[in-house]
Amino acid sequence: MTSAKRPDSSPMPTVDIVVPCYNYARYLEACVSSVLEQPGVDARILVIDDHSTDDTPSVGTRLANAHRQVRYRRHERNLGHIATYNEGLSEATADYVVLLSADDMLTPGALQRATALMEARPQVGFVYGCPIALYGEPVPPARTRLRGWRVWKGRQWISLMCRTGRNFINSPEVVMRTRVQHAIGGYRPSLPHSGDMEMWLRAARIADVGWLDGVDQAYYRVHPLSMQRTTHAGVVRDLQGRLAAFESALVASDSGLDVPVLLTQARRALAGIALRDAATAVHGGDQGGATVDDCLELASRIYPPIADTLRWRMVANTRALRGGVSERVVRECSMRLESLRRHLEWRRWSRSGVY
Repeated sequence: MTSAKRPDSSPMPTVDIVVPCYNYARYLEACVSSVLEQPGVDARILVIDDHSTDDTPSVGTRLANAHRQVRYRRHERNLGHIATYNEGLSEATADYVVLLSADDMLTPGALQRATALMEARPQVGFVYGCPIALYGEPVPPARTRLRGWRVWKGRQWISLMCRTGRNFINSPEVVMRTRVQHAIGGYRPSLPHSGDMEMWLRAARIADVGWLDGVDQAYYRVHPLSMQRTTHAGVVRDLQGRLAAFESALVASDSGLDVPVLLTQARRALAGIALRDAATAVHGGDQGGATVDDCLELASRIYPPIADTLRWRMVANTRALRGGVSERVVRECSMRLESLRRHLEWRRWSRSGVY
């Protein structure tokens, strides 16, 4: 894959920012401002109001009137997030494109860092870095000093995803080459809970993947009405969505991937995560409302051989405990080990871009 030469009239990389907004008027100005303040790129913003019932029309109109780079559009009726995303992505004409929810923000210099990598490596189809979870105010400072970058072959990155069963990306931290976005199409309406993950996999089938080391690329808000708490909530739903994403992105693949092997790896990894969630639930950990039975049933359905493993028997034996000192000791040790495991996973991801 090669990049078309930029016209002389556009000395800087051009980036289209699609900002879907539904009842996020209180966040919209901060989101748009985080784009307008980006150096080194020619950024254009399209705010698509999916028939909000708050002050989004007045805020969006004011921003569009105040800034030539901003356009505001309002749906006459609510179309839902997938249709809104795809509408904006399909209209992108810049060199690069970003989907940035109205409750999220870019960090200073994020677009310049990402586009610099893709300008230097034309085979890279999309770039990501670390995101910062934002639970309220004030907004914490972001790391902006780039230590370097890493590029994976698309097949290699897909294999890493399958072996871990994990999605390495939240969403607002991604900058994609527009030609790649148009080549793979938009979000699948059949995957409301894992559409992002499936789209990254499809992009990696036709392009390489870039990682920015040592920097934070976006803020994503976590609040009661965010996608993280609504559309993507629940352990069982999340794992089912991940499996559907793998199957959708890989089964129809014509890129020479060993699809049966990759899907087996993905199923085994997802079942392992479900089994680990079952162990956590046994000891009283919160699994988004999922019970031990929910997690065990899901694990065995995704990858039946897991029911014959030592890990499965350990969960079953621990579950059989009924109070007393032994149960309390096991619970305490298990929760400490789980906390350590999550911390180590986070450290690896934040330093390398993969789990």
